[in-house]
Amino acid sequence: MKKLPWMSLGVVALAVAAVAPASAQQKSVAVTAIVEHPALDAVRDGVQAALKDAGYESGKNLKWQYQSAQGNTGTAAQIARKFVGDKPDAIVAIATPSAQAVIASTKTVPVVFSAVTDPVAAKLVSSWEPSKNNVTGVSDLLALDKQMDLVKQVVPNAKRVGMVYNPGEANSVVVVKALEKLLPTLGMTLVEAAAPRSVDVGSAARSLIGKVDVIYTNTDNNVVSAYESLVKVGQDAKIPLVASDTDSVKRGAIAAFGINYRDLGEQTGRMVVRILKGEKPGDIKPEVSTKMELFVNPGAAEKQGVKLSDALVKSAAQVVQ
Repeated sequence: MKKLPWMSLGVVALAVAAVAPASAQQKSVAVTAIVEHPALDAVRDGVQAALKDAGYESGKNLKWQYQSAQGNTGTAAQIARKFVGDKPDAIVAIATPSAQAVIASTKTVPVVFSAVTDPVAAKLVSSWEPSKNNVTGVSDLLALDKQMDLVKQVVPNAKRVGMVYNPGEANSVVVVKALEKLLPTLGMTLVEAAAPRSVDVGSAARSLIGKVDVIYTNTDNNVVSAYESLVKVGQDAKIPLVASDTDSVKRGAIAAFGINYRDLGEQTGRMVVRILKGEKPGDIKPEVSTKMELFVNPGAAEKQGVKLSDALVKSAAQVVQ
């Protein structure tokens, strides 16, 4: 039989496809976050940047999906089920509630969590060793003793530390329990105020007026989503705010010694790349972000009734004006 020209082309095309590098083949990554706020948005953008750096680009050789649960755990579960049904090459779950929802929905699709304070306490993994299942990720765990060192630099005579948090968010509960143990050793006490929803943040902060010398905020998603309402209370009642994420300093916190969440996202993205190239998530040990930065906001300090030392301002990676 005479060989037709299109048959030769077909053989060549198949041969090219067989030897094409992994980065040239279509991959699919689905990303979800519990809510949109500057820190979590920076994680998402960092993931996408790391994928692009590795040759995976949306609209070319990467199918990229992103959905926010808008602070609703029910919506987080719906997004998780949809993404699992899509069977992507990896799902990135940003923040504890979204990670819990995704991991509860699949035992097979690779899951990479990010911006989770304590993945063991949140029951995402059983230990900090490789999980041997479909889960790995990057934590934003902070050393709380260093956080309290910063609190004392901002408010040297602080004895009562206020904290507004969502009791339903596992990472916040972990921080509260740790502070309850740590603060007495520093001659300080913790005063808690619950904010189960982001709309509760302002009233929870107001309940601390007259009871605390400073308010410390962790990366609680309800609190960070409504940070401006916390800042208003801090300014009106002259209660200094010290944050754990540097993005909150740009929004009115006095200072934060925290993780750069863009870097955290890029670290997460590099882990996703390893999975896209064939590594099993269960063979990859969960990581912790180690790059810390000090941000200060002297203007916010003045509005909240304190003055930052020159030494603290000079030691900052960024001074927000």
